[in-house]
Amino acid sequence: MRRAGWLAFAAVMWTAAAVAAPSWVTSWSTAQQIVEPNNMLAPADMTGATVRQVVRLSIGGSAYRLMLSNTFGTAPLHLKAVHIAKSLGGDAIDPATDRALTFDGKPDVTIPAGATWLSDPVTGPLAAFADVAISIQYDTAPAVETGHPGSRQTSYVLAGDHTAEAHLTGAKAVDHWYQIAAIEVLTAVPKASAVVALGDSITDGRGSTTNGNDRWTNILAGQLAANKKLPATAVLNAGQGGNCVLSQCLGPNAISRIGRDVLAPVGVKAVIVLEGINDLGRLTIDHPVPAEEHAALVTNLIAGYRQIAVRAHARGLKAYIGTILPYMGVAYYHPDAANEADRTAVNTWIRTQKEFDGVIDFDAALRDPARPDHLLPAYDSGDFLHPSAAGYRVMGALAAKVLGAKGKK
Repeated sequence: MRRAGWLAFAAVMWTAAAVAAPSWVTSWSTAQQIVEPNNMLAPADMTGATVRQVVRLSIGGSAYRLMLSNTFGTAPLHLKAVHIAKSLGGDAIDPATDRALTFDGKPDVTIPAGATWLSDPVTGPLAAFADVAISIQYDTAPAVETGHPGSRQTSYVLAGDHTAEAHLTGAKAVDHWYQIAAIEVLTAVPKASAVVALGDSITDGRGSTTNGNDRWTNILAGQLAANKKLPATAVLNAGQGGNCVLSQCLGPNAISRIGRDVLAPVGVKAVIVLEGINDLGRLTIDHPVPAEEHAALVTNLIAGYRQIAVRAHARGLKAYIGTILPYMGVAYYHPDAANEADRTAVNTWIRTQKEFDGVIDFDAALRDPARPDHLLPAYDSGDFLHPSAAGYRVMGALAAKVLGAKGKK
């Protein structure tokens, strides 16, 4: 009995220790793509220069590490120095919080072509929803820049090594991110995890406030954190402007991004899919097409959604899907009744299917009751396609409500 009692006690203690053991969870990330020419930094601006970029975390931790990316680079990329510090807004940092990152103990790093690279861990707290400045000094500019053009966040570029300086006086301001892919934090919070939002420009935040952090994913992160009944949950924005589920529109298509943007980040337990509006719009962007092509697109788009659900479930992730927002009136796609019929057919499938764990009915929440094929004017940023900050608040709150409830069995 004495031995049995000891074994039972030891088992309980081991379980408690295992639960309390800190784990790495991705707190912030952004989807990588080739930076198109109109969003590139000129080689003369980047060579030897410091680029300071600001991101907002979701959850905090007792240590952190940075993932850098040369995913689309065609040659090794040498970075001379990389620092992380608390952002004080704009180009300013708190020098007391500045930490020089190391890579296998060295202050510089060479990232192979097509690769990502994690820094060594830095011991020290990062708070939930902290604004973090990442300062990189480049050696030479990459021939092909990897980054995220739709940052909705201002970055600062200044010739020379200014990675540890409090201000980048005279810096050039650009609203794009370069080379930064993710920040992981070490947390002891039980069951802490991350959810990835896989989407297009609506998830990326087109129509939100630059430097305002009011994308629908930001709202979702805040509402999940406010619900104390839920474990700490990071929200990772894997939106890309102009992205398609099936076609190679702007950036790699969503199916090709599943591995890198959904399955690879550490700590991910769920994915929300909100894509398809660009697939629908681009079908007739140049000219009308026969009914057979409309039907084929709807069929293929649904097949693409199934791929995402199956692959997420195979890795033990929950998978949620959002209905496609109305876009009638947008000049770029000039949709007609046939395009609206396609959207309605896809949304009907989304609402009735049993392959995802939950449905977030963004369409029902943001459409105009008087004209259901249009966004409600109060939620429209002005282009008939992208929600306003008010619309994103509704979307984030709705997503939080669905994720806070039990998904379908």
